[in-house]
Amino acid sequence: MFLGEYQHSIDEKGRLIIPSKFREALGPTFIATRGLDNCLFVYPMSEWSVLEQKLKSLPLMKSDARAFTRFFFSGATECELDKQGRVNIPAHLRDYAKLDKDCMVLGVSGRMEIWSKSLWDGYYEQSEQKFNEIAETLSDFDINF
Repeated sequence: MFLGEYQHSIDEKGRLIIPSKFREALGPTFIATRGLDNCLFVYPMSEWSVLEQKLKSLPLMKSDARAFTRFFFSGATECELDKQGRVNIPAHLRDYAKLDKDCMVLGVSGRMEIWSKSLWDGYYEQSEQKFNEIAETLSDFDINF
């Protein structure tokens, strides 16, 4: 499980240090892809396999399903950590997530997210104001705090 929020810098070669607490859960190889809200989603292979099966079940005849799976899978890449615990993030993913120097690495249960710090700060500020509202709507899904 991935929990927490960590600030790291991406170097000029596109390498980002993954928090040590996340490395074991990620495993030796993992998948990074375009996420929602201009961040990257990073999945251990076990989580990726489950997600892949669910997305394969989407109806091919629905244009939204085709568009989503194309966007999601075409951006996906298999990654490995180097000996220093860094991952090399491909240019197309860095461009999508607007990663330049300061990044946030977030634990979100079964996945990790990588954000540009400036995008995360804006998203956090916006979401923080609506947190209580959002929590109330989750009760519709039988989630109570």
